[in-house]
Amino acid sequence: MDLGRDAILFCASSVAGAVNSIAGGGTLLSFPAAIAWGLPSTVANATNAVALMPGSLASAWAYRRELKVNARLVRLLVPPAVLGGLAGAVLLHATPVRVFDAVVPWLVLIATLVILVERPRRSDGASPPPTPHDIRRREITAVGCQLAVGVYGGFFGAAMGIIMLASLSLTGATDMHHRNALKNLLAVAINGVASIYFVASSLISPRAAVIMMGGAVLGGYWGGRLGRRVPVRAVRSVVVVIGVGLSALLAYRALVM
Repeated sequence: MDLGRDAILFCASSVAGAVNSIAGGGTLLSFPAAIAWGLPSTVANATNAVALMPGSLASAWAYRRELKVNARLVRLLVPPAVLGGLAGAVLLHATPVRVFDAVVPWLVLIATLVILVERPRRSDGASPPPTPHDIRRREITAVGCQLAVGVYGGFFGAAMGIIMLASLSLTGATDMHHRNALKNLLAVAINGVASIYFVASSLISPRAAVIMMGGAVLGGYWGGRLGRRVPVRAVRSVVVVIGVGLSALLAYRALVM
């Protein structure tokens, strides 16, 4: 038993939980830490998904007031998130990781650019309200996007939070804190169903999962509390910075591995 390695894994998972709570991309911290701890990449990937799920749950609890405001969107988006998460977990066994790794940097970069160029919508009544047809079209598009994000999240999930923050803009949710709340809850749904599959398939390391889970819950809860107090503009800036950095890291990883 190496307490030093365990402590590093716990701390990395705690920071990952906080980063996921505020923006997304924590997997790029916890996944390499799990490999450095001694896990094969496939086991590290599955263990990471299991461990970070409670952290997302703690973050969602910290954002529970915002979730109540968006109860309708929760009911609309949780089912495709669950379905996509299960499909992605199953695909993990059938799809070469290199193929998806080549696409991931572009997905993250596009999602980050969406957030960067998005302008806050006016809420003073000057803009015309959306028609029922507009709302329906947005909802159908959001459900399709959430299904796709769920598949990606169940498969690997790095920067899943950033991609979800971008796709949630399609629902008309303009407040970044509200989108963060939805993102955290949907991450619970995606990682939760994927975790059940991974555990049933004996793809995880129980000891590493316990260490990472403790860190992720601690970081997720306090990250969520901090995120609710940070100005929206600052949260948007954090999301963009993390997104650009992750795009570069994922592209480098795809090229050298």
